[in-house]
Amino acid sequence: MPQYSFPAEWSPHAATWIAWPHHEPDWPGKLGPIPWVYAEIARILTQYERVEILCHSEEVRATAKEHLAAHGAVRNVGLHVVPTDRVWLRDSAPTFVHDAAGKVQLMNWGFNAWAKYPNSARDAEVGRAIAKITGLPRIEPKRPDKGERLILEGGGIETDGEGTLLVTEEWLLSDVQVRNPGLDRAGYEQAFRDYLGIRETIWLGEGCVGDDTHGHVDDIARFIAPGVIVLAYEDDPADDENHRRSVDNMRRLELAGAAAGALKVVKLPFPRPLTMNGERLPASYANFYIANGVVLVPTFNDRNDRVALNALADLMPNRHVIGVHAVDLVWGFGTLHCLTQQQPVPRARDR
Repeated sequence: MPQYSFPAEWSPHAATWIAWPHHEPDWPGKLGPIPWVYAEIARILTQYERVEILCHSEEVRATAKEHLAAHGAVRNVGLHVVPTDRVWLRDSAPTFVHDAAGKVQLMNWGFNAWAKYPNSARDAEVGRAIAKITGLPRIEPKRPDKGERLILEGGGIETDGEGTLLVTEEWLLSDVQVRNPGLDRAGYEQAFRDYLGIRETIWLGEGCVGDDTHGHVDDIARFIAPGVIVLAYEDDPADDENHRRSVDNMRRLELAGAAAGALKVVKLPFPRPLTMNGERLPASYANFYIANGVVLVPTFNDRNDRVALNALADLMPNRHVIGVHAVDLVWGFGTLHCLTQQQPVPRARDR
């Protein structure tokens, strides 16, 4: 039996973790509306589970409390003063896993701001802070080929909770934004076995256009049940570069078992290409977040909003599917899945 296992996002949660926005350069000229978006996200989530919020300072904590109160999100929420550089906890926070006894532990990957930004020292300490707040054990994974800290981000890993993982080659194997220089495909797969209990890793190709993480899987392919994957797919070959990437990723999933019926793949459309000041943004409905009894889906004032919401509602009929306006939010190069991190409940020990 593996020492650790990585539960699916739809497994029961004890809480959702987010961090309150405060870093204006993440939303240049648009920070103003972002706290209101976060307050609305918290309002929805607190109806279904507890929300734990990291606040950069006492001043940010007071601001968060004010916004939350305005939205009626005053119960089922915790505010913690923890300095952060940015607020994308899917990547800077630990991945919550189960140990062999079913207890929750923190898999605290090394974090270097996507090998892109110079300021990440405070985000690199978020795992320690969450461990102190929760009292949960914290593990610092090492590279299998060296004794160095393994650099990973939670937005790059997607599981069915039964030992299968989705990742992209662009994220881990390309020569752009290298996380772990010299670590090859086999080395990553060994790390996934050791620290997440993964038996099969499915390698997709590239992420979506505009993704400054260079290939996080949570913008293109997500499990919504064991053996069922939703794939962000651009149908129009004349529309944009996402079509070529979509075709390649579909081919890879077919080779991984979809063609033989071992996997079911459901296509989600992309919204229209979204730009800000001429810069392409990673707008994708696949960046949804599954919580207890609810699915939060980013929407973009686009005709495909309804298509995506209806598709996900049909696939997850036992959860409320709620759209959250994300046109402002995505200016920070991320939306709902990027900003959240789930804490699962302990699993009953197998008998």
